[in-house]
Amino acid sequence: MADFLSDVTTLREQARKEIEKGPVTSAYRADVDRVLEVLNVALATETVCTLRYRQHHFAAKGLDAEPVAAEFLVHANEEQDHADRLATRIGQLGGTPDLNPDTLTARSHSQYETSSSLEEMIKENLVAERIAIASYTEIIGWLGDGDPTTRRLFEDILSVEEEHADDLVNFLDKM
Repeated sequence: MADFLSDVTTLREQARKEIEKGPVTSAYRADVDRVLEVLNVALATETVCTLRYRQHHFAAKGLDAEPVAAEFLVHANEEQDHADRLATRIGQLGGTPDLNPDTLTARSHSQYETSSSLEEMIKENLVAERIAIASYTEIIGWLGDGDPTTRRLFEDILSVEEEHADDLVNFLDKM
């Protein structure tokens, strides 16, 4: 057995210690309280994005609105999936997902902006996606190897946010 791996007896003993911490073992190298804060900010961001995309889906009007509105709904559903996955991870780490509507927009990295024009809706959503991309890239670097599960979660979400930004840029190019 390699020198860096714990022996089976040690692994078994450590697994029994602080059993109430669930997946947070002695091998977890991140600051769990700070990770929970970051996850709750990301949860607020994804929730605000979900609401903005849904509002834009229903408010989109004009000749070119139908395919864009349909894409807004797809994005809204994917943002909701991100929020659900973040909330699940918060619970796994022993935290409580913060979905308080009174403080949601203040905690979110992105803003809740409505617009009357389709082009402005696309731009506002693109700005929000770019904020998420920059923020999540920074979070991934910060997490490093301290919490690989949360890092992979953010990596998965980041790839979808990049697809969203690409979709929105393509819509702008067609206008």
